[in-house]
Amino acid sequence: MKNTKPKGRQEDPDFYELKLYVAGQTPKSLTAFANLKKICKEHLAGCYRIEIIDLLQNPMLAKGDQILAIPTLVRKLPEPVRKIIGDLSNTERVLVGLDLRPLPEEKRNQA
Repeated sequence: MKNTKPKGRQEDPDFYELKLYVAGQTPKSLTAFANLKKICKEHLAGCYRIEIIDLLQNPMLAKGDQILAIPTLVRKLPEPVRKIIGDLSNTERVLVGLDLRPLPEEKRNQA
């Protein structure tokens, strides 16, 4: 019998929890966020959550994820944790860095 219980986010290997560390609304930070939204829409089909952390407002939060440069993207889930520094303009580098598998065409069209 098939288990129909919905998976929790922690249990779903296809769910991505992403944190983008920025310092205010600089052009580089805004570009990183726009690039991240585009990548998520094209490759994750709604199976993600993005949290923006502004280190100008909460500088102590940088310590938890050991942020040394900004903008920095941290993939918290699925584990292991991965980090990418920069404005995320190189899509291939971001996909490789996050260990993303390309979505099948039919899922990409549903996003």
